[in-house]
Amino acid sequence: MAWYFIVDTYIDENRGRGEYNAYITAVKPIVESYGGEYLVRTENISVFCGDRKPQRVIVIRFDTKENLDRCFSSPEYRAIMQKRANSVDSRAIVAEGLG
Repeated sequence: MAWYFIVDTYIDENRGRGEYNAYITAVKPIVESYGGEYLVRTENISVFCGDRKPQRVIVIRFDTKENLDRCFSSPEYRAIMQKRANSVDSRAIVAEGLG
């Protein structure tokens, strides 16, 4: 059963992106080394309804929940996660897929 890591990111215009661009560059090879496949990674977003207006959306598919968990608890990821946390407001969820 596939698992999806879904993130929406809010960038504070007054603070800027900080180290977020460095995080974006560093995280992709880490995710891919744990079998993650980027399905969506974009700042080209249209808001369908409501007040939720992220500036960036990421959807990553993993074959198993174990691979997803191993990725985001890995030493490699922990070494860079503060670059994101200190720069932008990111909200992540994990969802099980249908097939």
